[in-house]
Amino acid sequence: MKDKIRDGCCSCQKIDDPTRRELLKLCGGVAFGIAAGASLPAYSAEVSDERPEAGDFLVRSDADAGAAPVPLSLADLPHDGKPIVAVPFNRTTGVVKSGSRLNKILLVRVPSERINKSILSKSADGVLAYSAVCTHQGCDLTTYNRDDDTFVCFCHLSQFRPTTGGDVVAGPAPRRLPILPLKLENKNLVVAGSFSTKPGVKA
Repeated sequence: MKDKIRDGCCSCQKIDDPTRRELLKLCGGVAFGIAAGASLPAYSAEVSDERPEAGDFLVRSDADAGAAPVPLSLADLPHDGKPIVAVPFNRTTGVVKSGSRLNKILLVRVPSERINKSILSKSADGVLAYSAVCTHQGCDLTTYNRDDDTFVCFCHLSQFRPTTGGDVVAGPAPRRLPILPLKLENKNLVVAGSFSTKPGVKA
């Protein structure tokens, strides 16, 4: 078996026995650890509904099921570019926290000088992270209008301004979006704390 895998993870694809799937999972975990610049466990197929916490990486919410997650970096979010919907990844357990839709996080990058000073410390080189669940009736947020600097909910047209802390600027939403503080590690986006308030619709 050692001879079969000595050439690296790509050689795992040549193995055609019952352990192939586990080896591929391990190879994915190793590649992920190298990309993240950290020692990480192999990816776990389990999911969790635990909320984001300090130290979690962020990965795409639409990643292929069963594939080893890849941490999001600054390069994935160009200035004033298309937003990305992400979920947290626990680097200790190898578990993606995609078991609850309240863990969906909307990421957008804007020039740092446009971000209000009161929330600048919660951003990572202009990247801002907010709950991707509208506070009105819980619809998903996926759209950023850079001309108006707003996240738009197309269910009932609520609008939120990420550069001023997720304030409601239009529509029926009763409260601002919860913000999630970020930091950078080796250019990767890392959660730096908890949501500012409970995501979703308050009772």
